[in-house]
Amino acid sequence: MLSSDELFMAEALIEAQKAAAIGEIPIGAVIVKDGEIIARGFNESITKNDPTAHAEIVAIRRAGEVLQNYRLVDCELYVTLEPCMMCAGSFVHSRLKRIIYGAGDSRHGALGTQLNVNTFESFNHKVSITPAVLAEECRTLIQSFFRERRKQQKSSQ
Repeated sequence: MLSSDELFMAEALIEAQKAAAIGEIPIGAVIVKDGEIIARGFNESITKNDPTAHAEIVAIRRAGEVLQNYRLVDCELYVTLEPCMMCAGSFVHSRLKRIIYGAGDSRHGALGTQLNVNTFESFNHKVSITPAVLAEECRTLIQSFFRERRKQQKSSQ
């Protein structure tokens, strides 16, 4: 039986698959409040020509609209890949309660792998972090995407 964290991460994986289907890096996110998904997002940076359109930011913007508030108090964000510095900073500003991520990111991870935005003393808000939920599934999705992309690039040369 799956835990609630695993169930919500499975929903984030569905969002990641939507990104992959349109040629975006397959990262997905959902925001949960009171046990219900209130917002979803997947990477849209390429299709929208917007470097800030990461799955987390897309979901945060949608959650703000749903709640009619820029503060996402008592909300949890589930994302398939450890967030980058930009996204981690947005968690502080939006006052998210908890971040749950799947695979760690050895290149850009900003919640513990490369750096931890959450440990800066001057920030007035700290989020709870839960890493490695459905990590293998999340890692496999993104690795498969890049493996296929490299294969396509080789065949077009």
